[in-house]
Amino acid sequence: MRGGGRLYFGEVVHERERPRRHRLRYRVFSMLVDVDQLGAMSASDRLFSYNRPGLFSIHDKDHGDKCDSSETIPQWVRKTLDEHGLDAGKHRIQLLCYPRILGYVFNPLSVYFCYAQGGALCAIIYEVHNTYGERHAYVISVDDESRSVIRQQGNKEFFVSPFIPMECEYKFRIQPPDEHVRIAMRVEDSEGLLLTASFNGVRKPLDDRHLAWAFVRFPLMTVKVILGIHWEALKLWRKKIPFLDHSAPTAADTTDISTKRKLYVD
Repeated sequence: MRGGGRLYFGEVVHERERPRRHRLRYRVFSMLVDVDQLGAMSASDRLFSYNRPGLFSIHDKDHGDKCDSSETIPQWVRKTLDEHGLDAGKHRIQLLCYPRILGYVFNPLSVYFCYAQGGALCAIIYEVHNTYGERHAYVISVDDESRSVIRQQGNKEFFVSPFIPMECEYKFRIQPPDEHVRIAMRVEDSEGLLLTASFNGVRKPLDDRHLAWAFVRFPLMTVKVILGIHWEALKLWRKKIPFLDHSAPTAADTTDISTKRKLYVD
């Protein structure tokens, strides 16, 4: 992975089943970075920067523990893995997320792929952000990294959308980054499938040429992400989808569901 990074161009698709059908589809791109190579990437790529202004950038404060502003992304990930008994010392960590574009970003979901010393994928961290300025991480160990598609699941512990109740379960299907990447999630409640969400991306090099091309094609993508969230929320409200109040968060900053992990079959 040259310079510690790749770009993945593709589509985000959401499909809601109940109580009204609703579908959205947006063209986006994500950045995959080796969190230990962020400084080197910033030094070698003119259009990417780390913890400083730039056309594209990643900042420590956009990820991890908001209570500790001095903590870097690699420090937070390894601390989190350690806290959940996953022996963080030798991990190689890749982060899939939206970068800041002209200084702004909103990441509904950032995904950390954590590889053990021997190269096996041993854990995935799903870092969820909501529009109330809160974030929460789900830490799930990988049962069988030899599978081409990783299947994981766990209970919802963090308020994300006023149109999705808390009493839900997430079921993930992950195709780890290679030529393609796929992040798919089913949200189920007591009545069954409520909605699905997915990102499918095709790999391109992370270099100045492809960053420039991404900016021309998606000049204000991260602004469009937050505007799109509110636009789709308006459409859900007009469809009379029940609106749920959000109270102060009660869940811990991270949820360890590695002890209750299980595979599922579609």
